[in-house]
Amino acid sequence: MSDKQKVIAIDGPSASGKGTIASRVAAILGFDYLDSGALYRLTALYAQKQETDWADEAAVAALAEQLPAQFDGQKVLLAGEDVSEAIRSEAIGMGASAVAQLPAVRAALLQRQRDFLTGKGLVADGRDIGSVIFPNAQLKIFLTASAQVRAERRAKQIGLPCEGVAFERILADIEARDEADRRRAVAPLQQLPDAQLLDTTELGIEETVKKVLDWYSKV
Repeated sequence: MSDKQKVIAIDGPSASGKGTIASRVAAILGFDYLDSGALYRLTALYAQKQETDWADEAAVAALAEQLPAQFDGQKVLLAGEDVSEAIRSEAIGMGASAVAQLPAVRAALLQRQRDFLTGKGLVADGRDIGSVIFPNAQLKIFLTASAQVRAERRAKQIGLPCEGVAFERILADIEARDEADRRRAVAPLQQLPDAQLLDTTELGIEETVKKVLDWYSKV
């Protein structure tokens, strides 16, 4: 299939484990890795640092076009500053959802994402990788899990108990982001007809990685 691009596109909702799975699959296959969500989180953080309202489409898009971002292994840099932790906060996550709804911002980041593809191959994760960024990807996967399980995973990741007020806030934030991602007018979160559904509610990381590799070996 000569028209297909050497890309594994992994889309799915917030906290579904896309980044963990995509980065591991990329490492095993020797492919490059793109965390598209990090670009939107970086845009939201950059706008915040520039005191720009997330709803100001033209201003945020202008920032996205000249986003001083770098990926250095597991580090994410903004204007040379390590912001790997800062972009993972729930507040910046909500900001990423807000700016991702702006058509001009998505347009500004479109080519930037496509430029990550080289001859090595690419594993990319996000919300519209298979639908918009790489519609001709060799393998498209919609990775998901129940909101409850995703909230539990996020809580464990940041060292919080899976109960109480803080946990309920995490769960509410995830449900709010799901709704925002599904309802946005531009590139809404959806499972494409040609994407494989991979529900990880009952699966561990290694089982999920194995499933992706099995599917890719058959394309």
